[in-house]
Amino acid sequence: MSIQLIRKAVPEADEAIIEYIDGYLRENDFDEDEDAVSDFIKPILLDAGGEEDKIDELCEQLSDLLQAKQKAAAPKQLSKLEHSITMANQSGLSSTTNLGRGSVDLEHASGRRVQSQVNQDKLRKAEAKIAAKIAKRQEKSNLKIQYEASRLLDEQKALQEEYKLYNPILDYTSTKGKNKDIKIDNFDISFAGRRILTDASLTIAFGRRYGVVGKNGIGKSTLLRAISRREVAVPQHISILYVEQEVHGDDTPAIEMVLRADVWREHLLEKERDLTAQINALDSAEGDLTEEEKKANEAKRSSLDTELKEVFSKLVEIESDKAESKASAILAGLGFDTEQQKRPTKEFSGGWRMRISLARALFCKPDVLMLDEPDNMLDIPAIVWLENYLQHWPNTLLVVSHDREFLDEVATDILYMHSEKLDYYKGNFSNFWGTKEERRRNQLKEYESQQMYRKHLQEFIDRWRYNAKRAPQAQARIKLLEKLPVLEPPEDEEVVTFSFPNPEQLSPPILQMSEATFGYVPEKTIIRNINIDVRMDSRIAVVGPNGAGKSTMLKLLTEENKPTSGMVHRNGRLRVAYFTQHHIDQLDLTKNAVAFLADKFPGRTEEEYRRHLGSFGITGMVGLQVMKTLSGGQKSRVSFATLSLQNPHILVLDEPTNHLDMESMDALQEALKRFTGGVIIVSHDERFINSVCNEIWICEGGVLKKFSGTIKEYKQLICPKEAP
Repeated sequence: MSIQLIRKAVPEADEAIIEYIDGYLRENDFDEDEDAVSDFIKPILLDAGGEEDKIDELCEQLSDLLQAKQKAAAPKQLSKLEHSITMANQSGLSSTTNLGRGSVDLEHASGRRVQSQVNQDKLRKAEAKIAAKIAKRQEKSNLKIQYEASRLLDEQKALQEEYKLYNPILDYTSTKGKNKDIKIDNFDISFAGRRILTDASLTIAFGRRYGVVGKNGIGKSTLLRAISRREVAVPQHISILYVEQEVHGDDTPAIEMVLRADVWREHLLEKERDLTAQINALDSAEGDLTEEEKKANEAKRSSLDTELKEVFSKLVEIESDKAESKASAILAGLGFDTEQQKRPTKEFSGGWRMRISLARALFCKPDVLMLDEPDNMLDIPAIVWLENYLQHWPNTLLVVSHDREFLDEVATDILYMHSEKLDYYKGNFSNFWGTKEERRRNQLKEYESQQMYRKHLQEFIDRWRYNAKRAPQAQARIKLLEKLPVLEPPEDEEVVTFSFPNPEQLSPPILQMSEATFGYVPEKTIIRNINIDVRMDSRIAVVGPNGAGKSTMLKLLTEENKPTSGMVHRNGRLRVAYFTQHHIDQLDLTKNAVAFLADKFPGRTEEEYRRHLGSFGITGMVGLQVMKTLSGGQKSRVSFATLSLQNPHILVLDEPTNHLDMESMDALQEALKRFTGGVIIVSHDERFINSVCNEIWICEGGVLKKFSGTIKEYKQLICPKEAP
């Protein structure tokens, strides 16, 4: 609950800081004489960039939550110190837990003189002991906060330096003409004790764009990470960059952060400044030197001039003077206007800092660029721009994505991970999808033919092996049988199915917004004058740029937010299930999926919970794994299983396809088609929207309006296809 409150009050705060504060509140026991919220949490949120009035309001809410927690956990029996006090009237006496805040006049506690049986020396010692305990705990808490903040900062900086760690400063102008294909045979990759690839071969042709596909949890990200860390034998002259983490937020402007990504250019500029400073120093000392020193000085200056000319030549070769305009164009394509490009990175949320990380990668143009589900962090305008940009990418690209339309636009080849091996397909995703089943049929046919041939040979051997006349023929067939390659049968395709129970019908109106307006503060309205009617047969897609108010509108529908003006009408019997972008926060990752459902929806057997999870693709032992070990797609499936048990009339889904593999996306599409309740979706996946929805609403500039065309027409409208 605290995570949602903090996000609402301080949307600028880093996700890591929010998670730390939530864990700090949940995992620590506080005495009543400790003001943990004001003393510890408020300064952190102020440093994170929040507004003080909102933070004060948040602190009051968090204090109420802490008090409720303390009351629920309070012991029933009195402490020894409380038992030692005998009074005629205790109505005016505060709890002894307040002794640490100041002295208590026992004689006047209730407004009249009373007889106390407390030993005053012992009482003073108890007060001193409590005060010391409070001071010690406060010091410990401060140290803990400093340590955690330092640890988080160090982790972020370590991620920032990862490119330099695995890719030292490389003069990429000197590698022109070198072979940059990658060919690695017979390697294995494991992760957390599980084999990802066995005796695999990696063949990457320079200049090709590979879409990396496979089921959730198969190890796609692990493969890319192993390549980026050179855990497989990639030649050292090939520069590699894996975009996985958001940039560290500090005072560096966004455009400067992008420019710094080209470490070779930064190195040359630094060298230029250093050489210029040395030359200026020699010039300033010219008048005070002897003739001999002047000659030495002149020779040194000539050497520095030559070195500086080489630096200038290399800067011209890499078009350093055009770097800022290129960086600005990339940031603009990813949704940053001119003013935002100059803002410090610490002022951006995690999603926008992830875009900066992507912009850095596109700007420095490594020989091998690897992107892990880049479309998850982008809205439709940015996705269309990225598709156009990557179509003209000159180097090698490996991209993990479950968006078929994105892969169709970008990929020239498909790298398919399955059964601890890699298969290669020419063409985009549609070609792969059409060829994959044909290849599987051919493999099955070849396997069955060989099995029949083996059986025929074995029958001849068994029959004539000990016959003197036929023994040589039998021996020949034994040798032939031994030389036959061992073929594996193609793996059976796992069928994933999702299922939402069909609700009872409700009489309209079901869910309506009429002139609804909302803003977290009166002077800043996020959405205004919203009019929409959600019915039991509605299939609505809400699209638009990030920050336009799409998620805010969904929160109005689900009553997480209340309109500042206008009206949201709901049928009194209506049940709404809400899948949020941050749905993982609603899971208890310390438990397995079966135990989580048992806590949330008690009264069923373990077998029933496992069967229900199985209907969402969480099968076998996966349902008994601690959820923090599951992949992002598997966690999403658990969230959908949780929604299903709510038996909703309306499903409200905010970016439901993020992290789902293609089989799961197909299963979700089919489940939503069968569902007889209403569906309203925020999504950027063109195929998913086309399959599920029959209405498109555009949320832009704080206004929601219906769009009469298709999602493809909307994409063409906002970003016509042209070369970047």
